[in-house]
Amino acid sequence: MLPAVGSANLELVRRAFDAFERRDARVLAEVCSEDIVFEPVTARLAADGRPYVGHAGLRQYLADVARVWQELRPEPTECREVDDELVVCTGRVYAWGVGRVVDTPAGWLWRVRDGRIVHGRVYETARAALQAAEAERAA
Repeated sequence: MLPAVGSANLELVRRAFDAFERRDARVLAEVCSEDIVFEPVTARLAADGRPYVGHAGLRQYLADVARVWQELRPEPTECREVDDELVVCTGRVYAWGVGRVVDTPAGWLWRVRDGRIVHGRVYETARAALQAAEAERAA
């Protein structure tokens, strides 16, 4: 897991990763906006590809994770701020369940506004997350 970091946005993202790993809905509600949109890879397996929206969506995501995966562990190794709102992280995801084991590179792109996460998307490669961050910054 990422060590504690200096900036408020990086600290917020670190807390989110900790909460996702522990499946802690209370902490997720603290760090995420009430209308967060979260787009994890698990959505393709459990939610017909639809994003999880709001705190209720995050609770549904945690329930889907518990149903689909025996274990799901995000392992970000590097996070950096792209601008005042965007944080991109790269690392790996380890998971097992639904007849499969996953140990793969991953990337995450987080948008922070007013001290809370408003959008999160998980990418299947670090490169895809970095490219998405650059595209967001350029837009």
